[in-house]
Amino acid sequence: MLRMLGGATFKAVCAAQPKLVYDIASRQLHSTYDVAVVGAGIVGLAAARELILRHPTLSFILLEKEKELSVHQSGHNSGVIHSGIYYTPGSLKARLCVRGATLAYEYCDKKELPYKKCGKLIVAVEQEEIPRLKALYDRGLKNNVRGLSIVDAKGIREREPYCRGIMALDSPFTGIVDWRMVALQYGKDFEEMGGTVVTEYDVNDISVVKENPAGSTDGMKYPIAIKDKQGKEVRCRYVLTCGGLYSDRLSQISGCSREPRIVPFRGDYLVLKPEKHYLVKGNIYPVPDPRFPFLGVHFTPRMDGSVWLGPNAVLAFKREGYRVYDFNLRDFADALSFRGLQKLVLKNITYGLGEMYRGIFIGAQVKILQKYIPELSLNDVLRGPAGVRAQALDRDGSLVDDFVFDGGVGDVGSRVLHVRNAPSPAATSSLAIAEMIADEVESRFSL
Repeated sequence: MLRMLGGATFKAVCAAQPKLVYDIASRQLHSTYDVAVVGAGIVGLAAARELILRHPTLSFILLEKEKELSVHQSGHNSGVIHSGIYYTPGSLKARLCVRGATLAYEYCDKKELPYKKCGKLIVAVEQEEIPRLKALYDRGLKNNVRGLSIVDAKGIREREPYCRGIMALDSPFTGIVDWRMVALQYGKDFEEMGGTVVTEYDVNDISVVKENPAGSTDGMKYPIAIKDKQGKEVRCRYVLTCGGLYSDRLSQISGCSREPRIVPFRGDYLVLKPEKHYLVKGNIYPVPDPRFPFLGVHFTPRMDGSVWLGPNAVLAFKREGYRVYDFNLRDFADALSFRGLQKLVLKNITYGLGEMYRGIFIGAQVKILQKYIPELSLNDVLRGPAGVRAQALDRDGSLVDDFVFDGGVGDVGSRVLHVRNAPSPAATSSLAIAEMIADEVESRFSL
């Protein structure tokens, strides 16, 4: 049976698991749609919302394989509203992040969703980091990031009394929010505008309809069939997939390219014990080291009052594996057999082993964190939650660091648009990404 979230259920979805079940499989009137969106993470929800805002007379359906919406990357992230400092000036990531952050704050204000502009310090603790810090400052200015300034050791202590460093970049526009709450509000908007939301619909086939549905008078108006693993079917004119950790497989089943390939990396966080929350006021980040593929550990306050420390970055043995021992043979074999991952590992073997070591022995992680807050001790932290990042890799072992759209040719490919890669900061950029996706959908499908 298809689970569909009704209006009342959607309103309360943050507080409780939705219970309402509604069978649309037996009602042919509601099994055909103009556009189907596959994947109800924050990007899929934002895109569905933007599309129905622009085209209120069209019919839309949103298909999600889980019982609830936005439970994976969108529900397992640091909760930061990024300001756009790190990205190459003029790049799509830079433009989308800066615009996305502005739109996110405006949206939260409009919908009365809580957030905090607690700021961020990017702290240099070694002299050799200062040129990179100043380069970040110049980059942030070129990206039109609001309120950036360079502060000295005294300025660091004024903003973060327990943090030590020799220089820092202060970003007061950076904030924190519960991104899953935001994503669920996108979904509520979509449903209230007439969109259909179906959960527990695990798509495993996207193909051309061979014949008209029984009793249909629509002819071949809806030529694409989307089937799930239980054999249920939804028909539509066009398909948009925002599959996150499964974006490459969704592309493959529609006859499009498998690359770039998704490789899952798990990030394990530590959490500060409640009595030590006073150590951190806002976000404290390291100066990125260009030799390494990931950002490094940082201090992140949360909307619930907790403080997360981390994460590390290690290969996950399951695409949705949030625990160390989670394992899926297909996912594991898929990752290890990919030439791109093999090359990435060889290029970063020392870094990777260090990440694994720090994931096992948290004292090693704490030692790095003490560079920024010397008062921190091993007794102040506990093991915390984890997230899994859908990292797109090309066959040369390079991280795909920008947005990738993919379609195809033929009867299916020409009617499908895949969002293949929506890298961090996708949550911050979600409303801006949705505008870009909607533009692409309108262009490709002539909506």
